[in-house]
Amino acid sequence: MPSSSEQPSPSKAVAKKSSTPKKSTTKESPKSFKSPRSPRPPMTMPDDFYTTYKLVEELRADKTAPVDYDGAEALAEGGADPNDPRTSRFIALVALMFSSQTKDFRVGQAVRTLQTHGKDGFLTAQTINDMSAETLQEVLKTTPVGFHNNKTKWLKAAAATCLEKYDGDIPPTAETLMELGGVGPKMAHIIMKVAWDETSGIGVDTHMHRIFNNLKWVKSKIPEETMLQLEEWLPKEYWDKINLLWVGFGQQTQQETEKSLKKALACSNPREALKLMRKCDLDIVKYSKKHGLHEEVKAVMKGEE
Repeated sequence: MPSSSEQPSPSKAVAKKSSTPKKSTTKESPKSFKSPRSPRPPMTMPDDFYTTYKLVEELRADKTAPVDYDGAEALAEGGADPNDPRTSRFIALVALMFSSQTKDFRVGQAVRTLQTHGKDGFLTAQTINDMSAETLQEVLKTTPVGFHNNKTKWLKAAAATCLEKYDGDIPPTAETLMELGGVGPKMAHIIMKVAWDETSGIGVDTHMHRIFNNLKWVKSKIPEETMLQLEEWLPKEYWDKINLLWVGFGQQTQQETEKSLKKALACSNPREALKLMRKCDLDIVKYSKKHGLHEEVKAVMKGEE
């Protein structure tokens, strides 16, 4: 899974915010992240940022990565009730809550299954509230969704909160979203973009964390630290675009190697595209041989394999 960071705050009326945010007891749902106190100098924009970003935009132009079909943005748009925008926002929340340790196509399966339980096929907070914990857990276990026990508990609690405090809608700020069990900074920032069309920060997943360290755009140990380092130098007009673009790129270089190599060979700068994919842990020699593309790749790389 874009808009400007200058979008206005949601005008939807909400009830008073909780003054006692819930605390998570698991590592899966950090509620806040403080940058480690270290003597490192401020991060600056890498020299190759713009050229690399443009190249990835070209490679992602077909929008055929798993996140493009089964990510939160796609699911929210596809499941929206035209008469009630709360449905798409709630789906965005559910999809992101399911996403940890779960591939996008599994998230899509779980969301679509839950939609069949909703009135007129729409998944709402009321749908989850009315569903027994046992039924919800069975859906998540069967899909399977990672950490299905915790996610059953968190989603039931989130649905109740949405009904009790927000008239069936989801919390309208990153801070109030993070009061929900199972929602950390990454999820909150992506939900704010997808659900409210508002940019509150950069959502960084494991693909982005790995890739940006490989490219030496950051020097970090965990995704939350990558997020903070990116926010030091990345222009804000890119904050809401970077997640969907690079998550999809990471997915395809890892999961769809033949498609990735063919797109690299067909793009405007095949050599740089292949070098980029190699930096992002794609073994271009191994997979070009596997997919019958070795001669084409060899010709482009001219001995640099």
